[in-house]
Amino acid sequence: MKLTTAKWTGLFYLGLAITGVFAFLFARDQLFVAGDAAQTTANLVNDETLARFGIAAEVLIVGFQALAALWFFKLFKKKDSFTAGLIAVFGMVNAVVILAASAFWLMALNTAITSGSSDTVQTLFEAHETLWQVGTLFFGLWLLPMAYMANKYNMPRVMVWFLVAGGVGYVLSTFTGILLPEQTGLTEALPMPVTIGEFWIIGYLLFKPLKD
Repeated sequence: MKLTTAKWTGLFYLGLAITGVFAFLFARDQLFVAGDAAQTTANLVNDETLARFGIAAEVLIVGFQALAALWFFKLFKKKDSFTAGLIAVFGMVNAVVILAASAFWLMALNTAITSGSSDTVQTLFEAHETLWQVGTLFFGLWLLPMAYMANKYNMPRVMVWFLVAGGVGYVLSTFTGILLPEQTGLTEALPMPVTIGEFWIIGYLLFKPLKD
């Protein structure tokens, strides 16, 4: 069966979601301990396999993000090439930021397993965390034109609003993380609506007929 542009877009977005959950929400969460350089280093040394799979998954995020950005452009360009281009540009910038973050994670791992300074390991991993933090700006920005195009294609209005809320939440969380570093709960909560919106649009692209 021939896959349509919409289905390819949905598959790439699904790959982005799955690798993102594993790399950032599972592997990274098991390894990085904020404010504890010795424990972070020990975690990397004692669970090198998880660390390497986490880094590999993060590099896959980059690939899936780039492909999803390009296929969203291909899917939407006939109806609104400018807005479709915004999705592609913001998605690509986010992919580059994550690629840089994965390099810092790999450097942290290599430093840890070669008996490097735990302070250096922590600094490298914190650089990884910081790149993810500032990169959320572009993830939020890519969701907003996506929501606009979803509305143009008469996708479910509630889904569109979840995408808008998530996009705005990601943009705001970038700045709450910078300006209100002690408010970690707020920063983490702001983008939460996007989870519903993202999996909804993935399902819509995969299972609903949508003309290229």
